Amino acid sequence: MGRPTNSLRTLAIDIGGTGLKMMTLDPRGEPLNARDRRLTPEMPTPGAVLAVLEAMIAAQPEFDRVSVGFPGVVSGGVTQTAVNLHPDWIGYELEAALQALAGKPTQVVNDADMHGLGVIESAGVELVITLGTGIGSALYVDGKSVGNLELGHHPFRKDKTYEQCLGNAALEAWGAKKWNRRLGEALALWSFTFNYRVLYLGGGNTRKIRIELPENVKIVPNVAGLLGGIRLWAAGAAGGA
Repeated sequence: MGRPTNSLRTLAIDIGGTGLKMMTLDPRGEPLNARDRRLTPEMPTPGAVLAVLEAMIAAQPEFDRVSVGFPGVVSGGVTQTAVNLHPDWIGYELEAALQALAGKPTQVVNDADMHGLGVIESAGVELVITLGTGIGSALYVDGKSVGNLELGHHPFRKDKTYEQCLGNAALEAWGAKKWNRRLGEALALWSFTFNYRVLYLGGGNTRKIRIELPENVKIVPNVAGLLGGIRLWAAGAAGGA
C-alpha cells in the first residue's frame, strides 16, 4: 500500500537550456537532499537530456511522484516549443517518457509556471518572470495559472523580442549596464500591460540586476523552480498550465 497523500515525497525537476536540476521534497516542501545540477547536453535532444536525467534520478532519495518544469509551451504533457533546446522536442510526449523512466506519476508544465507556484501568494494578479538562458513567464489570477504565457517571445523593441533583449546572449553581448536599462524599460511596459499586484523576478541572472526596483517587484530564489513542484499537485494548482 502506498503512502497517504499527506506524506508523499515529490521529485522536482527543472529542465533548462543551460542546466538540469532536481531535488526530492518532503510533504512540507522541505528538501530531503542537496540540489543536483548538471549541464544540459550540448546537443539537447530529448534522448540526450533524458539520459542525463535518468542518471540523476538514480541518485535521488525515494520519491512517490514527479513534478517537471520545461522551458517551453506544454500541453497535456506534450512539449510544443523548445526555443533554447532542440527542434526534436516539438510534439514530444515528455510526461509519458518521464513517467516511464521514473516509474511514478508525473506532471510536466512550463518551467516558469512551476517556478511561480513556489512563490505566489494566490491573491490578485501576480506575474513571474525568470531571467536566465531565455526569458520565462507565468501569469496568475487569484492563484490560477493562465498557462504558457511565453512572454519572452513577444515583440519588445523594434524587431526584437523580450528574450532577444533580456536573455543571456543579450547580457553577454551588450554588458550589464545596457541590459539593466532594457530591463527597466520592460518592467515599465509589463506594469502597464498586466497591472499586477506583484511581479516576481527569478532565474540566475537576477544577480546581475543593478537598477532600483519598484516596491511591488521582488527578486525570488532560483530554487523556487523546484519548490513549486509540491504545489503543482495541489487541487487546481495546475489549472491552465
